[in-house]
Amino acid sequence: MFVIAVHFMRGDRMIKDEQDILSSGNVEIDKRLGGGIPIGSLTLIEGENDTGKSVMCQQFTYGSLMQGHCVAYYTTENTIRSLLSQMESLSLDVSDFFAWGYLKIFPIHLEGINWSKEKMRRVLNLMANHIKILKEDVVIIDSLTMFATHSTEDDVLEFLTKLKNICDRGKTILITLHKHAFKEDTLVRIRSACDCHLVLRKELVEDRYINVLEVAKVRGAKKTTGNVISFEIHPSFGLKIIPLSEAKA
Repeated sequence: MFVIAVHFMRGDRMIKDEQDILSSGNVEIDKRLGGGIPIGSLTLIEGENDTGKSVMCQQFTYGSLMQGHCVAYYTTENTIRSLLSQMESLSLDVSDFFAWGYLKIFPIHLEGINWSKEKMRRVLNLMANHIKILKEDVVIIDSLTMFATHSTEDDVLEFLTKLKNICDRGKTILITLHKHAFKEDTLVRIRSACDCHLVLRKELVEDRYINVLEVAKVRGAKKTTGNVISFEIHPSFGLKIIPLSEAKA
């Protein structure tokens, strides 16, 4: 029965065979990325509040699961129930994948604890070791900002180095952060350490704000990457791509 159920669950998913890119599940986003994120990459998704970082993580979670990958999702902003509910509201329902174990969600809540830098260093080490032994081949960390608040810059950079080493062994890791949480020289070092760098921002066009995704870097892309893509987030529809000509009309 278990084998039959697993095959049923995987019936509508693309098989991983010979695929070397991670899909977002959105054709337009994948085009701007030169096809998708190369497997084994460390990807930085950077942006201020309400620019769509979490939605982009959820989009890649959905795309990864549909592609046949198993995903581990670390969240500092959601509970398991709220994350699943949020994704369902964006037409990215992954509740069945969670129920069958293809998606694991690890809520991390750091508020209300008297953190010292030494304690946070241990937490980062434990987290890196946990990711290293996971069977899941795609890892999402949303977000790194909370850790940065209680850590030294050297500890954060050391954590990223460990993540990069894990990626070298085959895992694909995506992390988000708020630009304001780091000094500019630290940001430069973080961006340099990552294979892919996506920047999210909001722009005022005419009388409305739109979300903009800029593809700053995709190391190892097999196709030419684009530059920017504009989109809106609709609660009942999800992520809707807006042609730049329409956005500026």
